[in-house]
Amino acid sequence: MTSSLLDRPAATATPDLLATRRSDRASRLLVVLGIGLPTLLILLLMLGGVRSAARVDGFPFVSFDWQAPQIFVANTPTGGDMGAHVLLPQVLRDVLLPSGKILGWSMAWYAGFPALYFYFPLPALVTVALDVILPYGVAFKLVSAAGLVAFPGAVYFLVRALAFSRPVAALATVTGSMYLFMESFSIFGGNVKSTMAGEFSFSWSLAFSLVYLGIVVRDTREGRRLSPWAGVFLALTALTHIVTTVVVVVVSLPVLIRRRGARALTASWMLGFAIAAFWALPLGVRLLQGMSTSMNWDPVEGLIGEGSSPRIVTTTLPDELVPAFVLALIGVVWMLMRRDDVAVLLAMTVLPAGAYWWFGAHEITDLYNARFLPYWFVGIFILAGITIGLALTMAARTMSQRSENLLLFGGLGMLIVIATTAVAIHDLPGWVSWNYAGYEGKPVYSQLDDLMSEIDRLPPGRVMWEANGDMNQYGTPMALMLTPYFSDTHPSMEGLFFESSLTTPFHFLNASEVSDRPSNPKRGLDYQGFDLDRAIPHLALFDVRYYVAFTERATLAAQENPNYTEVASASPWTVFELPESSMIDVARYEPVVYDGELSVEDWAVEWYDYDDPSDLDRWVAVDGPAGWRRVDDVADRLDFAERYDAAGAVVSNVVVDDERVSFDTTAVGIPHMVKVSYFPNWVATGAEGPYRVSPSVMVVIPTDEHVVLEFANTWAENVGNVLTVAGIGAVVLWMVRHRRRQEDDLAGTADSGAITA
Repeated sequence: MTSSLLDRPAATATPDLLATRRSDRASRLLVVLGIGLPTLLILLLMLGGVRSAARVDGFPFVSFDWQAPQIFVANTPTGGDMGAHVLLPQVLRDVLLPSGKILGWSMAWYAGFPALYFYFPLPALVTVALDVILPYGVAFKLVSAAGLVAFPGAVYFLVRALAFSRPVAALATVTGSMYLFMESFSIFGGNVKSTMAGEFSFSWSLAFSLVYLGIVVRDTREGRRLSPWAGVFLALTALTHIVTTVVVVVVSLPVLIRRRGARALTASWMLGFAIAAFWALPLGVRLLQGMSTSMNWDPVEGLIGEGSSPRIVTTTLPDELVPAFVLALIGVVWMLMRRDDVAVLLAMTVLPAGAYWWFGAHEITDLYNARFLPYWFVGIFILAGITIGLALTMAARTMSQRSENLLLFGGLGMLIVIATTAVAIHDLPGWVSWNYAGYEGKPVYSQLDDLMSEIDRLPPGRVMWEANGDMNQYGTPMALMLTPYFSDTHPSMEGLFFESSLTTPFHFLNASEVSDRPSNPKRGLDYQGFDLDRAIPHLALFDVRYYVAFTERATLAAQENPNYTEVASASPWTVFELPESSMIDVARYEPVVYDGELSVEDWAVEWYDYDDPSDLDRWVAVDGPAGWRRVDDVADRLDFAERYDAAGAVVSNVVVDDERVSFDTTAVGIPHMVKVSYFPNWVATGAEGPYRVSPSVMVVIPTDEHVVLEFANTWAENVGNVLTVAGIGAVVLWMVRHRRRQEDDLAGTADSGAITA
């Protein structure tokens, strides 16, 4: 019988075979170092075990102030926007998921806002999942760091997909990962500073997007059978940030010219949208309906030069990027001469930089143009690493012991890059420690804790608080956004996700009236400045019950104003109760419908900011019954105001939950203002409407004495859910078939071997 190949003695290894094995071992070790070294540096940093770092003369050139790893401390993370992001997974866990939803409504901020409609759900979902086995604060911190930890592996995958060798990809991974440690900006996204400022979802999405690009490049270049993984990673990219999704879809367009490229790209787009449709479809529909607020961001306009403030970048070429930029330029010429497959990488680097410039030059302010710059920076770092890798591999080939020299040169190159980066780190340990030590780790935490305890003892009601940058000592100037986190019966008027609520511009107008030094973050509004009397009717429009003063000026002014009644004190804060208002107001005058040329926000702000606050009971609506008069000037509402005979009208049994509002009324047929932010998902029972009315709330016309408004899914949510189920089902079906195909191939191989034997 013919013996099997498995029974034959191994052939004597030839010199060429031994050299190949040595080369393979060296390249694999470089891969381990290339991914492992930056990942280790990221882990050491993100553990929060260093309070601060300071440069010193002589080796090791830097000293560290060590502490216990804060990432594992069960506290409440803080720092910039992150200190307010803490609320969202709690809303998902306690409100939305128990009702079988991922997208829904929360009354925690802005007189109610659409939770997770205009922000990215995946990190919040993972936080809730980890919270099953870990303390909430630890779960949140692990999620906030996860995108950074995954980044080196994502860079390596992309560069390998471009057909570069393992050593070159490993070196590019080290240099590409250095983007995370850039300290010249803290809000653009993707680096450690931006992540600690609250952009951790962007960090996730940046890593996912690189993997997506790698998959489409690899599959189309190698002519692989169509797989769903590109679509899966595109969906993951979308579910963690929309800007990164737009970027990678555009920069992947060079793949279209390849054989099967159009098929692969369109398939990934369709599958990616289907998987993410439960969130993406409602997002798109609500954006088209104008259900978000534009913040009119001030664009970054610098191209080359120093920033206007120390350590703040307003340039596409900050000092720390210059060496990598020079290497990248050299490398691009070299790669083009070598005819390397770098079209997508070059597009990923150059096109976002062009978008950044174009958005700024044309004053397009709905999207913050600096969000495009991370791809420019990352691309330059990767190109620089490829250049170094190509040079080292070329040098190693000229020597007799190529593998050993490649490992030596590559390893030394990586260590130099890592060491240089580590020595240059200045701010990052302090940022991580500040955030992960939590609110509880601040010396003045007891003051914040006392305030929350005092508020929690008060009867339920919405809270308006004085904005002031000095509150950063408690962890973030946004510390009081977590009022509903610590006391679920006291919603905060101010919250995060400014674009998510139609109430945002009116809230910031209010904040300017009750704050000594407000932030006034939304551009284009006519802020009137500190005026507690002017604030009273505005706050009543949102049924605000409490005002929390922080500064001495605001506290004294409130104490001297008869409309403000002191009810609690927790130094340095003082809590005042405002004049009684109601969640439901019965109309005194018939509303009019605006039919002019101004945008909804512009005419609503004009109505809201009117000189005579007594005219705020003349409501103006976006739409309404045919019987309501139409006006093309907000001032005309005074001329056409028909008074209702609502004397003696009684509204009772008002119950407000996150996704349900109910009340009884004796004024059937007369419009009622419901002081909850408008959104199309609200459905009324026992009433017509709801209609969107100035400033940003709802009006219903009762047809019954008992009225119920519920936040319900519409066709957008239902169709999106069906598409997501179908998309996930398609992936599962492919995996089952792929597994069976592999088993059949193995069975065929085994049968062939048996016949041979």
